[in-house]
Amino acid sequence: RRCFSFFHPALPDEPLIFVEVALTRGLIGQIEMLILKESETTREEKPDTAIFYSISNCQTGLEGISFGNFLIKQVVDTIKGELHDIKQFATLSPIPGFCEWLDDLLGQRQPDFMSAKEFDLLQSEWRGNKLERQRLKPLLMRLCAGYLIQTKHKGLAFDPVAKFHLGNGASVERINWAADQSPKGIEQSLGMMVNYVYDSERIISNHEIYVRNGSVSASKEVLQLVKGKDRG
Repeated sequence: RRCFSFFHPALPDEPLIFVEVALTRGLIGQIEMLILKESETTREEKPDTAIFYSISNCQTGLEGISFGNFLIKQVVDTIKGELHDIKQFATLSPIPGFCEWLDDLLGQRQPDFMSAKEFDLLQSEWRGNKLERQRLKPLLMRLCAGYLIQTKHKGLAFDPVAKFHLGNGASVERINWAADQSPKGIEQSLGMMVNYVYDSERIISNHEIYVRNGSVSASKEVLQLVKGKDRG
């Protein structure tokens, strides 16, 4: 585990922002594995991944000022210098706007990217039923992938967390089902979370194409979800 913070001389005892990091073997797709369990990595199984799982602004008066992008880049450089086995830098991030977007979508006419059968299925009472959510998993995963990659506001990602990480040059690596089963996680994103990856060789180019034309860098796995044709 690591925790990094930005401090200012005017507030010597209080951080402006901090980020919590877990050192793991490969990507982690469930928040409980990061915050509720001790690491099971052994000496023979050295960690190769640094996962940012909490990024918190601490001063309400500084809301809207993005210190996070500077801190993340400094953390990557620091860990690279200290821990040479760490080869991958990623996040396990919430998707806070997904359910709100889905509600708005279902309140309108059937969109082109959804069949009539799918649209009707999502109009039924299924959200409070774990088994029903599981049955709709392929559809919901596809919609979530499209939400992260294709849904825009003023040319940039609609989701606020996606907007932050994509603007910093990250790519959408993996969408994780049943990643956050807390009431808040279900309410925000039906329990889904996403891994964003920070690849030092692609951060600048990812940032430039995203800011220039809104193009989102994503893994083949996520792009396949967007193209899913599982329709009735």
